[in-house]
Amino acid sequence: MFVRTASERDLEAIKALLTETWHATYDAIYGVERVNEITSQWHTPASLKARLTQPNSEFLVADDGETIAGVAFAAATDDPKVVKLRQLYVLPAFQHKGIGSMLLEEIEDSFPEAHTLRLEVEGANAPAIRFYTANGFTEAGQSSDCGAAGSGIPALVFEKRLG
Repeated sequence: MFVRTASERDLEAIKALLTETWHATYDAIYGVERVNEITSQWHTPASLKARLTQPNSEFLVADDGETIAGVAFAAATDDPKVVKLRQLYVLPAFQHKGIGSMLLEEIEDSFPEAHTLRLEVEGANAPAIRFYTANGFTEAGQSSDCGAAGSGIPALVFEKRLG
């Protein structure tokens, strides 16, 4: 498995990965209908394609030549010293194999000027919280609009000092 920059040819596989991982992760929390609604809004080919050219961002995939098993997307905030990890997902069949850590490490290396890596995580997503805590993140607050302005989805905010 290797980590590389995502390209337009990866977008359908990324969309499928996000749909599968969202259902595996969030169906029990939000329900299938709500997960379908969110994934159909947030993971469209157009929204994924826009990330490819977003300034001050990094859009990565973990690829073994046959399967895109993981994806990560991060972008600088208004404060160039703070980067927000907007997505890090690994297909359920590939979890616990170090892929998430590989993606996270590459994200951290992609922003050498940053001092802080910030993310939002669903409070009921215990596996994700364990992963981020094991990778040096600490809880730093809460958000009421996880993922998108006006989403109404509460989340915990975690941060990691870089450098």
